[in-house]
Amino acid sequence: MAYKATQDPRTDIRERSYLPELIKGLAITTRHFLRNLFGTREVGVPFEDRKGTSLVTTVQYPEEKVAYPPGYRGLHRLVPREDGKPRCVACYMCATICPAQCIYIEAGEYEADAAEGESRVIEKFPTQFVIDELRCIVCGLCVDACPKDAIRMDTYTHTPPEYNRQGFVYDIPKLLKGPAVSHPSDPWNKRPGSEQPAHVHKEAHTRIGEGHEAHHHGHELAAGHSHGDHATPGTRSTVVSNEGPVPVTKFLK
Repeated sequence: MAYKATQDPRTDIRERSYLPELIKGLAITTRHFLRNLFGTREVGVPFEDRKGTSLVTTVQYPEEKVAYPPGYRGLHRLVPREDGKPRCVACYMCATICPAQCIYIEAGEYEADAAEGESRVIEKFPTQFVIDELRCIVCGLCVDACPKDAIRMDTYTHTPPEYNRQGFVYDIPKLLKGPAVSHPSDPWNKRPGSEQPAHVHKEAHTRIGEGHEAHHHGHELAAGHSHGDHATPGTRSTVVSNEGPVPVTKFLK
């Protein structure tokens, strides 16, 4: 069966010239240009809340920043313990699962006669923990794989610009930041000779820049526990405040 080529149905010379579509595109550019040139800005009003003539098109970064959505995967950080040391136990799970192979770890072992006695509960610690942010594809698999909640991407910021590649290689001093986090199940919280945690109630999962709302379900769980009701281990209650670092999850035991 022979195929027959059909003619272009656009027989109008006006459509063939693409002139109307060109004018439409230039009209959008001109409208945005005039809005930026003559528009006004409301001081102190977030970009998302501008209305009317104050809705200037261009965001003047870095003076103006669009708010990141919840769950935004930002710059990495190593989560510290209460004593300032990283929660990382050098298990290599984050480095193993990383598809970009941008995490490099060197492990050290605690001395058996260490004064802190950490060798009784922690086998290894990272002597080097390096992330090449240029190779990172921001997938968040390292956060999901970590068994000790030692690495997070909740900084709500992205990698700042640098003049050389070495500036994008983050080591422990640059990664270790943010509020300390402690879980009752952490082995370094256990009392000598006991399997009970040193802190029966310990706030954990403190994230940077969380919202400003309170979840009443968490308060009900906490209140029920304080009145003698026995909550199951690992029950989560959410408490969010408006000041300082925001404790998001509280483990009840």
